[in-house]
Amino acid sequence: MPVTSDRRIALLGLSLECNSFAPHTTRDDFLGRLYLAGDEILHELEAVHCRLPKEVLGFRSAMDSACAWTPIPILIGQCESGGPLEHDFFTETLHEITTRLRAAMPLDGVYIASHGALLTTACRDPDGVLFAAVRDVVGDEVPVVATLDLHANVSARMVEEASTIIGYQTNPHVDMFERGADAARSMLSLWLGKRVFPALVTVPLIASPVCLSTHAGPYADLWEQAKRVNTPEIASISLFGGFAFADTEKNGLSIVVNSLRSPEHGREVAEQLGEIAWSDRSRYVPRLVSLDEAVTQARDAGAAAHAPRVLLADVADNPAGGGTGSTTALINALIDADVPDALVGLLHDPELAAGAWRLGEGNTFEVVFSDARDGQAGAPRKRMATVLKLSDGDCVGRRGLYAGRRVNLGTSALLAVGGVRIAVVTHRCQCADPAFLEMFGEDLREARAVVVKSRGHFRTGFDEFFSDDQIIEVDAPGLTSPVLSRFRFEHVKRPIYPLDSI
Repeated sequence: MPVTSDRRIALLGLSLECNSFAPHTTRDDFLGRLYLAGDEILHELEAVHCRLPKEVLGFRSAMDSACAWTPIPILIGQCESGGPLEHDFFTETLHEITTRLRAAMPLDGVYIASHGALLTTACRDPDGVLFAAVRDVVGDEVPVVATLDLHANVSARMVEEASTIIGYQTNPHVDMFERGADAARSMLSLWLGKRVFPALVTVPLIASPVCLSTHAGPYADLWEQAKRVNTPEIASISLFGGFAFADTEKNGLSIVVNSLRSPEHGREVAEQLGEIAWSDRSRYVPRLVSLDEAVTQARDAGAAAHAPRVLLADVADNPAGGGTGSTTALINALIDADVPDALVGLLHDPELAAGAWRLGEGNTFEVVFSDARDGQAGAPRKRMATVLKLSDGDCVGRRGLYAGRRVNLGTSALLAVGGVRIAVVTHRCQCADPAFLEMFGEDLREARAVVVKSRGHFRTGFDEFFSDDQIIEVDAPGLTSPVLSRFRFEHVKRPIYPLDSI
């Protein structure tokens, strides 16, 4: 039976991937990135280069094709990964959401587009609190459908309060639009009377972020197993690799199976997949290239035209995982080794970018590279840098995660220190799209060595220039180091692998 009547669906979400070891995330961080309420959301939906999460666009597209409906915009916020959110701001946001929801009643459904790894300075499961608050307003009969990043740390409370939870299926993330469309189809099924029985199983395994690719490796293999056990009796399967640096009781690789048969059936399938993940646990421990070896390969690439070009991934300072984007250990090593042609992006240093703008292109000045903000050892290094190019930092991504999305990196500058060119930005952001470097006039087909502060999303952005065998994941210092033994976890349930030998 088709859905024919006009349906009122609330749109909301609060997305922040929280690293417990990073500086706290503030109100200003959200206001500077994306924090829209009411009609502001509707206006953004009509923008040529929309800033809203792509899953919201996918949800809207599928609903437009399926039935008459009215989007009820509540509040949508999204921010670059960082430390736990200031609790007072979360409380204010939650109050704003529930107030707008009550005013919008009656509703036929709620769509939540969140990340799923949110923390605050006073709460370890704010996503669960948000889901419960939404359910408290709309009641038990209104479908509440949520999409989450596959790095979500999923709690039992989240599963209990939502009608259906759907996770991304690709890493790097390129399927957000499709998962939003899945959420819309799930909403339609619930309206037509289909019952869904969600089951959650969490494996005591903290997967290193660089081991969660869906192209190859243990996580990709687990997804293949999920496809094999999927049947018409299952509405959806989500494999949440989790976010290691959250340091919560929810940490672990979580499996959510939405069964159409029974709760027992869903749990049986989830446990089967959990056992497969556990038997493969040793493959979720990373193998990185040392800093010295990575620099040697970059120098060799620059010194000989016949040598293969290389891309160095500074995975330990990934802004999309809570890294400051400001570590300079790898940059200093490249300069010290006289690497002749290296391009680095993106160094987050607002003061340095502003200083370059004051001087103007073609001028040379003294810069100081220090890792003090990350608490790393080592004295500050003074260098002489030349301003090659200035940019306002406003650009549109063209590949992968940022394709078609407007991004504002703020006042930006391209500096040269010896043979190393460094893109410096005001707004912290992972270097996952070539547009972030091309806005300085750089031709990535010519650069002999490119360094990106990103964990993995760069792979779908830079794959037109570098194949997998040209990519080097560097073991450098930073707040997102894949070597988890370097962090002091205090809240995860113990024992848990690989922190414990179980």
